Amino acid sequence: MRRVVVTGLGLITPVGLGWHASWEALLAGRSGIEPVRSFDTSAFPVHIGAEVKGFAPEPYVRRQSAEALGRSSQFAVAAARMAVEDSGLDLAKFDRRRVGVSLGTTSGEPSFVERYNDVRKEQGREAIPADIFPKYPSNVIPSNVAIELDLHGPSLMIPTACAAGNYAIGYATDLIRMGRVDAMLAGGADAFSRITYMGFSRLGAIAKERCQPFDKNRKGMVPGEGAAVLVLEDAVAARARGAKIYAEILGYGISCDAHHMTAAHPQGEGAVRAMARALKESGVGIEDVDYISAHGTGTPTNDRAESIAVRSLFGERAGQVPVSSIKSMVGHTMGAASAIEAAACALALDTGMIPPTINYEEPDPECDLDYVPNTARQSNPRVVLNNAYAFGGNNASLCLARFGE
Repeated sequence: MRRVVVTGLGLITPVGLGWHASWEALLAGRSGIEPVRSFDTSAFPVHIGAEVKGFAPEPYVRRQSAEALGRSSQFAVAAARMAVEDSGLDLAKFDRRRVGVSLGTTSGEPSFVERYNDVRKEQGREAIPADIFPKYPSNVIPSNVAIELDLHGPSLMIPTACAAGNYAIGYATDLIRMGRVDAMLAGGADAFSRITYMGFSRLGAIAKERCQPFDKNRKGMVPGEGAAVLVLEDAVAARARGAKIYAEILGYGISCDAHHMTAAHPQGEGAVRAMARALKESGVGIEDVDYISAHGTGTPTNDRAESIAVRSLFGERAGQVPVSSIKSMVGHTMGAASAIEAAACALALDTGMIPPTINYEEPDPECDLDYVPNTARQSNPRVVLNNAYAFGGNNASLCLARFGE
């Protein structure tokens, strides 16, 4: 079976454009959470979010009009071009029928839904532009990446909400392993929107001041936006062309809580199954894991359930494994979240550094792990787990390792 490696990274995050800027900010513990600027939040009880700053789509969207694409697609195209450039992949030398796109999302292109509703309310149904309809379904995001990069392989959108990035990377890995494709651009993308903000606000899930994963006084999550794309290749081909290899995808595990549409299983049973399946597929044990990238949203129940799940699976070793949540800095970027976190895992393996959980001030007796509080840590991990959990009880854990070890 083919081994699958990560050879390129493209990141659009609330703390930076490109992986260099984003990684530098994460290691510095810099937060991208600020007052929301993209729409008026005066009608909401909360006013903060993690928005991407300084992004211009025009340098990346070249075969279409940038204005014709939604913000999620713009992010995805930009991250994809960044990842391909970073990988040194010469697509002209590939059979483009054997290079595909696999992305995850939560909301698709909500800006077009919002525009539809605004026009209908203000001007009536007849004023709605006819071209809106094909622009908002979530499948347009990987399709726009494929169009921009002229890729004729699989174009897949996996809408498993906040676990979607891990699902997309896992499925892309399967396609390469089975020999159905030679390379995949895999990750996730989601844009900030009033719809998403309203939904989480109505659930009472948004923190008023900051995101504090695993802290005793945590008050909730903070919605964000962004994208991450990883170039995945067959390891033999990557080495033959002299590519830099950030990490190897060892395996992944998925499960469903079948418990509640928005609440995690209180004992983290589905999370345990996902992590255990990822380790089994990867051929590694709990003693091999050096770092866990947590889902870590900052909500009281989710963080407690995830901590219980890690302790349940890892037993006495649980307190020895560093666990951190970059959502404390970039917010919850929805379908992009686990893809951004997967890129951070690859960089942790490549650089030996683990990003911190910032805003961690008071330990919670129910969350009793090593959360890498407030300061990045030199740790030289060799095997890492990337956890992601979503509405509907969708759980996905991705296992990555330093290549060749």
